[in-house]
Amino acid sequence: MFSAPRIFSFACLFLISAGLFAQNKTISEREKTERAPATKHKIMLIPFEPRLYLGEIDFAINAETKLSAKQIKFQFRDGINEQIAKALKTAKYGVVDLMEDTLRFKKDTEALYSCLSYDYMKVPDQNNYQPPKKEKTTKPIENGQLNVETNSDQRFMNAKLTNPKLVPQLAGKYKTDVFIFINQLDIKAGGTNEPAQPYKTPSTKRKIVVHYTVYTKDGREINSGTLEEEFAEDLNVPKKIIEKHFSKLAQTLVARVNKALNPVGTN
Repeated sequence: MFSAPRIFSFACLFLISAGLFAQNKTISEREKTERAPATKHKIMLIPFEPRLYLGEIDFAINAETKLSAKQIKFQFRDGINEQIAKALKTAKYGVVDLMEDTLRFKKDTEALYSCLSYDYMKVPDQNNYQPPKKEKTTKPIENGQLNVETNSDQRFMNAKLTNPKLVPQLAGKYKTDVFIFINQLDIKAGGTNEPAQPYKTPSTKRKIVVHYTVYTKDGREINSGTLEEEFAEDLNVPKKIIEKHFSKLAQTLVARVNKALNPVGTN
């Protein structure tokens, strides 16, 4: 026969063990939930159209590397996708990069381009993101008077879907539920990246600007805007620019995608 004190000790030990098991299970489930948003998403990465490249330093790159304008453009086009795909995979997302096999994905890439329209819109506030809305256009001449554009807000090239059926079709084909469109790439020369301001010396650093839009498979815009990174005025090798600076832009984009897919308070 067990004495009352021994029975009480066994009961306490059982309750403590059960509590620890429940606590460990709760922690395990919480960790699983925190990891789940990244692993359950598969993202299609669409490169910018070749015509939407602005290269202000191509002449300097050519002088140092002998690369043609076409080679420069396509190195940067491939490089930005490569770095974003790498960052997404590091964050445990599944990725379909349409630049990974251009022959295989050519038909789908061209189909996507055909269902896009582009518009310059205000750059959204990433701290309180809301999809940008088309602004009311001002007539150049009204009541016989010339309207002068005085709005100095930053703009970016935003992509809008004109065919609501295509993205769901591609989502079914590739099992992707998020679509990142790289809309435009600017490589700006030093001194041209900021509006003129009194008492401020223009920056001599160059700037990379990536315009992008992120959609879900049902055509909902969940993030968009620009990624910006300055780099030295004497750096003229695309491979080095891609490895050192495109990689940072990619990390910023992935952080924004994470935030868009996992808003605070939804877990």
